[in-house]
Amino acid sequence: MNLQAKLIASALCLSALPFAQAADFEDFGRVVRVTPQVEQINRPRQECRTEYVQVQQPAPQRSVGGAIIGGLVGGLAGNQVGGGTGRSVATAAGAIAGALVGDRVDNSDTPSSGGVQEQAVKQCRTVDHWESRTSGYEVTYDYRGRNYTNIMSYDPGERVRLRVVVEPMQR
Repeated sequence: MNLQAKLIASALCLSALPFAQAADFEDFGRVVRVTPQVEQINRPRQECRTEYVQVQQPAPQRSVGGAIIGGLVGGLAGNQVGGGTGRSVATAAGAIAGALVGDRVDNSDTPSSGGVQEQAVKQCRTVDHWESRTSGYEVTYDYRGRNYTNIMSYDPGERVRLRVVVEPMQR
């Protein structure tokens, strides 16, 4: 062979070398042990309850309109009685008596004190709520007499599918 043909053959062999170096294929390994990887997660939540408490109510406002009208009517009626200084005394007494009667009539339905009333009060608090969650699986499997361990996102069952890569060793 001439030198040029030898160089071309050598170049072809060298360019094909990477294709001949590595080969990969699928196989299965026997699962020896699967251990779930569990993590704790806190999801706080609100717990609420309703309590009933007694509250003192303020006394309601009393109206003064009845006392004013009663005082005017009583004063006019007292002015009709007597004469001289007795008329002034009768007018004052009539106004006082009329004001008292008018107040009682106007505020007869109004209680004198507020009383006690039950009121609902909502009490809330935040409570920790811990949950366990599986984040992955530590899988130990046997392949051709050797044990290997990997973390996987799922439980593979009794056997695990493997991709096997074969490469020649470098010297």
